[in-house]
Amino acid sequence: MVTGNFTTVVEFILLGLTSRQDLQILLFIVFLTCNIVIIWISSTNPRLHTPMYFFLRNLSFLDIWYTSCVVPKMLNNFLSVKKTITYIGCVTQMFIHITLGGTECYLLLSMAYDRYVAICNPLHYSNIMHPTFCIRMAAASWFAGIVDSVVNTVYTLQLPFCGANVVDHFFCEVPTLLELACADTSLNKTVLFFWAIVIAVIPFFVILITYVNIISSIMKIRTTTGRRKAFSTCASHVIVVALFYGTVFFIYLRPGKIHVSSQDKMATLFYSVITPMLNPLIYTLRNIDVKLALIETTRKKIVLWRK
Repeated sequence: MVTGNFTTVVEFILLGLTSRQDLQILLFIVFLTCNIVIIWISSTNPRLHTPMYFFLRNLSFLDIWYTSCVVPKMLNNFLSVKKTITYIGCVTQMFIHITLGGTECYLLLSMAYDRYVAICNPLHYSNIMHPTFCIRMAAASWFAGIVDSVVNTVYTLQLPFCGANVVDHFFCEVPTLLELACADTSLNKTVLFFWAIVIAVIPFFVILITYVNIISSIMKIRTTTGRRKAFSTCASHVIVVALFYGTVFFIYLRPGKIHVSSQDKMATLFYSVITPMLNPLIYTLRNIDVKLALIETTRKKIVLWRK
């Protein structure tokens, strides 16, 4: 669209990740189903009505939206000759993606705090992690993600896009759009870096401090069985934190010019698609309570069906 002496971009062309579709549609359906199953099991089975599984339900709900925000358009582009997305669609995708990413950072922090109280202060666990407090922590996580998204989206929308519209990515992410703007983006990069510190770095270091205290408390447990059980309750969360934060830091916390390479796209794919898809498997395969609850609920459904 021509406005004045320059052309205003009304749609973007997504180059995508790769030309190979492979098994991504099947994997998307499988892992989407896994997240739905976790929400269903943890909501209906009394065994899982605890703060830890309350946060896990939030994480599973978030992961459903995370993959739904990126994967359908990516899969559609695999099958389409014209790999475009409208300007509004691009902004919407970017807003949702930032919101979910920021929320996950603080949800993982909330889950770390839950494990800290359970292991380091077990006698007061029920008093500290009462339902109202858990709801407030989850709400604060979503609020932090929304604020982060509003700020970065507003700053990005103020940039003029007047010609280049080929996005060398599989979805609309802030760093890639900054590369296409026909104006100085130094302020945007500063804002992006600042919010990356607030949303990602600070929670990550608090999580590290939390686990230092957790490990210290676990090492004081006299029995090997007790130590193993305590470690097992944290193992899944540690794996998820390592996978998620490692790739987020690689994308958003590098000094200098932002440039999206094939390695950057793979890192983004990891934290925005693969990690949310793997989360349900990580938590279910390593968690005896979830397995038992799934078996118990399935048996009840079979009995009811036979009647």
